[in-house]
Amino acid sequence: MSSDPYDYSLSEPDKPAKAIDSGLYIVATPIGNLADMSHRAIEMLRAADLIAVEDSRVTGKLLHHLGLKKRMRPYHDHSSDADREALLAAARQGVVVLVSDAGTPLISDPGYKLVRAAREAGIPVSTAPGASAVITALSISGLPTDRFLFAGFLPSKAKARADVIAEIGNVKSTLVFYESGPRLGATLAALAEQLGPREAVVARELTKKFEEVVSGTLPELAERYAVAEPKGEIVLIVGAPGEAQAEQGDYESALRAALETLPPAKAAKGIAKRFGVDRAEVYERAMALKAKE
Repeated sequence: MSSDPYDYSLSEPDKPAKAIDSGLYIVATPIGNLADMSHRAIEMLRAADLIAVEDSRVTGKLLHHLGLKKRMRPYHDHSSDADREALLAAARQGVVVLVSDAGTPLISDPGYKLVRAAREAGIPVSTAPGASAVITALSISGLPTDRFLFAGFLPSKAKARADVIAEIGNVKSTLVFYESGPRLGATLAALAEQLGPREAVVARELTKKFEEVVSGTLPELAERYAVAEPKGEIVLIVGAPGEAQAEQGDYESALRAALETLPPAKAAKGIAKRFGVDRAEVYERAMALKAKE
């Protein structure tokens, strides 16, 4: 037995697997630190007759670490209906485990069609919950977590990205995105332009040796990452409308100044964008101020 407390290959690979009923099992895997693999998840992998994977090379490394050799079948965004039916057939007769490359399957990963089809076919579906980059990043971000919206990856094309930001920008929830190093600078710049100086957090390489969590306003982070392209997997978290307001000062004084030269609608639009607050709220306040004149 290994003396390394983080060596989860000590799951006794030669030990017979516990009896598990046939069906489909959704199993979370670590997002970085292999010690985060739960004992129950290891037991499900050990009992698996077939493992549906995004990339057999990635999952193969995890299985090797655990001392397991298992039959794998690719299942990803480009899988066909026939691929899905083959997995359903296997789940009727034995234990099929679905994993993603890292974290909890179906969270910005393929798989929901397989789960839906299994449930519709009366095939038991269960899960071994575990790591998720979304929840991990939120838990250490210091931003409100009572309400949040996970939006996956923003579109890479500027127009489509701007449309999505406009659609979700005024939702009164913390926003969570996945990003990559090469795209981060452009994404932060677009968010800063449309949402203003909201609080934000860039969480990188979570649970790994070079984990990094950087806080700041969207413009500050956009400037930081405009040239310095970070490496690794990234979660980007943006505060809800109004979260940055306390640090940026009372927007009402700026609104009063804007109303001296602009009609209420244009003044409200500019102030809402600048302070990251709800446009309708600013317009309502603008009309109230005009009524007092």
